[in-house]
Amino acid sequence: MKLHRHNAIRELVAHALVANQDELRRKLRRRGFEVTQATLSRDIHELRLTKGPGGYSLPNGNGNGNGAGTHAVDDGPPSTAEMMESFGLSVTRAINQVVLRTTMGGAQPMAAALDHEGWNEVVGTIAGDDTVLVICPDMKRAHDVETRMRKMLEK
Repeated sequence: MKLHRHNAIRELVAHALVANQDELRRKLRRRGFEVTQATLSRDIHELRLTKGPGGYSLPNGNGNGNGAGTHAVDDGPPSTAEMMESFGLSVTRAINQVVLRTTMGGAQPMAAALDHEGWNEVVGTIAGDDTVLVICPDMKRAHDVETRMRKMLEK
């Protein structure tokens, strides 16, 4: 079922404007795929879709997005830097935690990328729809994560 859903997502993104997750979810439902927002976020992450002003794009640049995802295809998930470029809006530290604001639907792929990176400064992440809570073991490491994430936003 997952393979069929991923193929449907690839086809939708390659051939039609898909501006946001809710629109993608509706288009999938019309094709017989009922998915939750969490599942759809994982699918977007696994398929390495990027989101630009014109909507989602496939990693090879196909689709109606801005082509920001054009890069050599590899087997690994997108890096945190790539996710920040696609979804990141702001970074704020609060004691030993860092709050990342993302575009709508960007929080779960962002959290998944952070979890996959395995940074020693990060104990874990919790993602909503447009906010990621990054939990660090102490204030110093939270400051380090905040600094690192801000540099990614500035690029």
